[in-house]
Amino acid sequence: MKILKNIAVCLMGSLLFASCSYLDKEPDTEIDVDMVFASKTKVESWLANVYSRIPNPGIDWLNNYGWEIFADDLTPSKRWQQWEWKNIPKIFGEWTPNTQWSGSLWHILPQKIREAYIFNERIHALPSDDLPQQEVDYMKAEVRFLAAYYWWQLAETYGAIPFQPDYIAPSDFNLSDLQVGQTPFDEIVAYCDKEMLEASKQLPPVWQTVEKYGRITSIMCLTIRAKMLLFAASPLVNGNEWYKGYVNKEGQELYNTTYDHNKWVKAAEACKLLLDEAHKAGYALYTEYNDDGTIDPFSSLENVWFTSFQDGNKEILFPYTKKNDYDNFQFYTNKVVTKEFGGGGGLGVYQGLVDAFFTKNGLPIDEDPDYSEEGFSTAIERRNTKWKGGTGKEGEITAAGTFNMYCNREPRFYTAVSYNGSWYNIANRKFDFFKNGKDNDYTHDAPQNGYLARKKVYMDDNPKTGSWKWRQVFLYRLSSAYLDYAEALNEAYDNTASREEALEYVNKIRERAGVRKYILNGSSDDQYIHADDSQEAVRKLIRMERRVELCCEGSRWMDIRRWKIAEELPEVCGDDYGMDYGATDANGFYKRTVFQTRVWRKSYYWFPIFIDEMNKNPNLVQAPFWN
Repeated sequence: MKILKNIAVCLMGSLLFASCSYLDKEPDTEIDVDMVFASKTKVESWLANVYSRIPNPGIDWLNNYGWEIFADDLTPSKRWQQWEWKNIPKIFGEWTPNTQWSGSLWHILPQKIREAYIFNERIHALPSDDLPQQEVDYMKAEVRFLAAYYWWQLAETYGAIPFQPDYIAPSDFNLSDLQVGQTPFDEIVAYCDKEMLEASKQLPPVWQTVEKYGRITSIMCLTIRAKMLLFAASPLVNGNEWYKGYVNKEGQELYNTTYDHNKWVKAAEACKLLLDEAHKAGYALYTEYNDDGTIDPFSSLENVWFTSFQDGNKEILFPYTKKNDYDNFQFYTNKVVTKEFGGGGGLGVYQGLVDAFFTKNGLPIDEDPDYSEEGFSTAIERRNTKWKGGTGKEGEITAAGTFNMYCNREPRFYTAVSYNGSWYNIANRKFDFFKNGKDNDYTHDAPQNGYLARKKVYMDDNPKTGSWKWRQVFLYRLSSAYLDYAEALNEAYDNTASREEALEYVNKIRERAGVRKYILNGSSDDQYIHADDSQEAVRKLIRMERRVELCCEGSRWMDIRRWKIAEELPEVCGDDYGMDYGATDANGFYKRTVFQTRVWRKSYYWFPIFIDEMNKNPNLVQAPFWN
């Protein structure tokens, strides 16, 4: 296979990007491929470039890719669409195959895959330059995983895609050689599954030097593999009759329209392998304790976002360590902090998410007789915690006079949502979301439906003064893996023992969250909540748990899609509610009020292939229902 020696000129020119501190290298541009792979520094720069399209869980998932915009957790101010928020119009039906998308995965990821394949073809040990064979073997395994991960990101976004694994186009290619059609979805998954698993066998679960933190580990490989197989087993692509007759230009069916139960078995096995290896390597839920030895759920849930792996947060499975604090967390936080402190103050959460959080009793709001949406509390509510985020005083969760909708809720609610009357620590006062109040000037930079996001926000961050608490951002954590396994296990094996094991992992999360655990066929008491011994009942519990535990973490959009439930969610395909941010007092504010109405089409389950790509490649077929 012929490769021009000066191919590195165009590849190395983009090496200003890196995905971890270890790989923050300055590029050289006037070099050829042979020169690159004769220098350790240049090898590391090429490696950094392959790493550079790991998605940023801050600005990418929220805005560039738009996963959070498309889901029903976070709701940015609609009027921000006139600035950098180009994905907002899509949720109101302004989306065609000609709509630009800043994610650019179709354009960029094939480049990164090609660079990965060239890297693994050309890299070799350089003993005289301190690049031993062991390090080369590690690098090749990392890049093997990254290539498969990028293929999977394409498939997860677009569905069936043009797929040429392990192929490097020669420099003297014919254009027709590159104009390939789509490969069936399951074939892509099978390839990525094999590659990720093999890469995991060649990498350590934890790097022993801090300098390598952020480079791919076996745990990172197994995490993505498990999530991919969970998606592949789910209703969208496992027996979905919507796509019957949807074929490529060669007549191949592109999606499995006949249900294959073994996919759930394989997903369960992949999730269990991840958990076994993670536990063996010391990964664990991040937990803080009160002085009496009990779990402090409030401090645990808040500080999991502000405690690094090196400082004891072994819940982080897939860190993101590229040095760009604006993209990593400042962009997100800035949109939550109010105008008084230099922020945008308009990134809220849907009322549907507020309603999804359980009560203090661990029950859904419609099953707890103590839940009320009428009136206000008459006393301070206190719990056993060192957390001060409720009223500014340790142990106080809500102040007297709090709207009852927000009283006696589970800890995850208070660490994820800022509501009117909740504590605003940097201002040393309560939030005031009434119209023309301190935090609502009734513009685009105000809480459009009476809420602001709180999860992942350090409540003393101040954009106006440039004062930020550094934090280690990450893509996935162990609680997500627990819920992945619980779901896959429940779907794979319809028996009591499997349901009990599935709930065991759900209960680990609920225990850390400070709510009662579930028990099959037992009576509800102060410690447990009865759960029916059926696959359907346990499925419902697992999905409810994912909704609140993983909210605002980039996973909800994928769950909505793979479960094929968008049409069932009013806040995805209809009226979106909140409190009335146009009201000036409590009588008007505390009423469920429509603040926007979304549009949903069946085509939205997959991204469309951009029209220019369709015009360039006659062998492509457009994504389902986009024509």
